[in-house]
Amino acid sequence: MKLMTIKNNKYIVVGCRPWNKEIFEEVISHYPGDWHFLSTPVELTLEAIEQINPRFLFFLHWSWKVPESIVQRYECVGFHPTDLPFGRGGTPVQNLIIRGLKDTKLSVFRMTEEMDGGPIYCKEPFSLDGSAEQIYLRMNKIAAQMVHKIIVEEIAPVPQEGEVVLFKRRKPIESEIPRLSSLQELYDFIRMLDATDYPRAFFYYNGLRYELSEASFLGDEIQAKVTIRPVR
Repeated sequence: MKLMTIKNNKYIVVGCRPWNKEIFEEVISHYPGDWHFLSTPVELTLEAIEQINPRFLFFLHWSWKVPESIVQRYECVGFHPTDLPFGRGGTPVQNLIIRGLKDTKLSVFRMTEEMDGGPIYCKEPFSLDGSAEQIYLRMNKIAAQMVHKIIVEEIAPVPQEGEVVLFKRRKPIESEIPRLSSLQELYDFIRMLDATDYPRAFFYYNGLRYELSEASFLGDEIQAKVTIRPVR
C-alpha cells in the first residue's frame, strides 16, 4: 500500500506596515491554506513559529533582523525592491530614486544569514513613479501575486548572479534637503521620502522646520504640502 505525503499548507505572512496587513486580509488570506499574520518583533519568536510550523514565512516588509534560529529552521522568504545582487542593503527605494532610476525589480529570495544574499525564487519589474508610499503600495500588490506563485508552483530558488552592489541605509538627518541642481531632483527628493512613518524632506528657516510632502511636478514648478514645526 502506497503512503500519501500530506503537504504542509500552513503559512505565515510578516509585515510591519499598514498596507501589509491590508493586502493580507484582502488578498493573501484567501489563498488556499492556513494563513497567519504577524506584525511586531514581539510576535516573531521561535516558540510562536513552532506552534504553527509553517511551510513558508513571507516577510513583505520588515525593519528588524530576523533571529537566526528562525531563518535556519524555516524557509523564510524576503522581498527586496532591487534587481539583486544589485542594491543589497537598507532604504532601497530611496537609494534607487536618488540615483535617478525610473524602474526596478522586486526580487523574492530565500533569507539567509547574509543580508539580502540568499537564492532567488523569482523577480518582477515595476515602476518607481509616484511617492514612496505609492511605490510601496504597488510593490505590496506585486508581492501578494508572487506569494501565490511560490506556493502554487513550488519554485526552487537559485543562487544570485552578478556584481554585488551594497546600499547604505539612510539616516533621518539625511532627509534634510541638500543643494540640488534642478527642480526634477528636488521633486524626486521630496517624493522618495513621502510615506507613512518615514522622515519627510525638510529644511530649516528662522528657527522653524519646514517638512514637504504630497509633491506634484508641473514642469516649471513644484507644488507641495508644507508642515511647519518649531525646532526642538
